[in-house]
Amino acid sequence: MDGREPLGVRESPPGPPGRAGGPRLAGRPRSAEAERAIIEAALDHLEAHGVSALSIEGVAASAGVGKTTIYRRWPNKEALILDALGSIQEPLPQLPGTSVRDDLVALVEAVRRKKVDSRAARLLPCLMGEAHRHPNLARQYASTYIEPRREAMREVLRRGVRTGELRPDIDVDVAQAMLVGAVLHFFAVAMDPPGLPTDLPDRVVDAVLAGLAPRA
Repeated sequence: MDGREPLGVRESPPGPPGRAGGPRLAGRPRSAEAERAIIEAALDHLEAHGVSALSIEGVAASAGVGKTTIYRRWPNKEALILDALGSIQEPLPQLPGTSVRDDLVALVEAVRRKKVDSRAARLLPCLMGEAHRHPNLARQYASTYIEPRREAMREVLRRGVRTGELRPDIDVDVAQAMLVGAVLHFFAVAMDPPGLPTDLPDRVVDAVLAGLAPRA
């Protein structure tokens, strides 16, 4: 690549919030378009071929840019994949704060909604399935995008212990896994969005809280 701005970048609508999905950068429209095109191409390649088969060359060709354009933004393909997956992440939900139950329902609903989103539902299993071959990428994805959501749920559970809404002897990590794991179970069994009904978060939270509530 001779360092010139890329030509022939595909037009694409603004994506979700994230590095590639924000508003067009003032004064650098072509750079913003190139970045969006690269992110979209990386997501397409991940969905079609998985992590191992994704290459910078293939993404560059699909995005209509040179490899140099990609390497100016990302040092390697793992960094590109991490940002591409980040572009389809939703922010943590705004918690009602009225009760532990209401906040847990909001957090579990965010998990359900993510699994109903077809692109996220298709892409994330690709990463999980290849985690053993790309442990660094899997660790970075977990620490950057999964752990903050886990910690938000754990903090709600800890708050419930402090306020007396939950028993003081609960295992916070196990309770968090039960809440998320139930949604993942329904998704794995159904393998399609209709298997995740809108009332599922209420049902899951109520079932788990029944075992965590203070004993009479």
